[in-house]
Amino acid sequence: MTNDPINNDYKKLKLDELNRASVDEFKVQKKLPVVVVLDNVRSMHNIGSIFRTSDGFAVEQICLCGITAQPPHREIEKTALGATQSISWLYFEDTLQAVEHLRAEGYKIIAIEQAQNSIMLNNFTPAGDEKYALIFGNEVNGVSDDVMQKIDACIEIPQFGTKHSFNIVVSAGIVLWDFFSKITIL
Repeated sequence: MTNDPINNDYKKLKLDELNRASVDEFKVQKKLPVVVVLDNVRSMHNIGSIFRTSDGFAVEQICLCGITAQPPHREIEKTALGATQSISWLYFEDTLQAVEHLRAEGYKIIAIEQAQNSIMLNNFTPAGDEKYALIFGNEVNGVSDDVMQKIDACIEIPQFGTKHSFNIVVSAGIVLWDFFSKITIL
């Protein structure tokens, strides 16, 4: 940055100038070693937005659990904008089934939750050689109590205002950006 009051060197890029991968290219490109787990997320707009955010950070997969709706669905697509085609996903009737499946696949299971003994996100450093399953909970109740008993760690996003929590989509964006910025994949 300079001290010049006006910089006229900025021009918004057109869609064809963004050099985004096609769906086929995306499916074979290197991914962030992260699986997003949605534990009984009820809003289809939140689900769609998490698909879109997961696509943006090139996560490996999304696990939809319990009451979490599954694509294809018009309400999910309103916010996913096609990301349900690029991001691999699985459905589990119970989040504990997803946790068991991911643990068997070698993932470190981490809840994103406000909890006793949680690690503040800014103090957590993911290891480059680990795979992570990040569990985001229901909009009202958070991560299920039974799931909290099966996690390897809990990460909390520091907050400094008057509200008790962030929206699940905001939380996913913050945490995925943090993991992306700390783990080199490209």
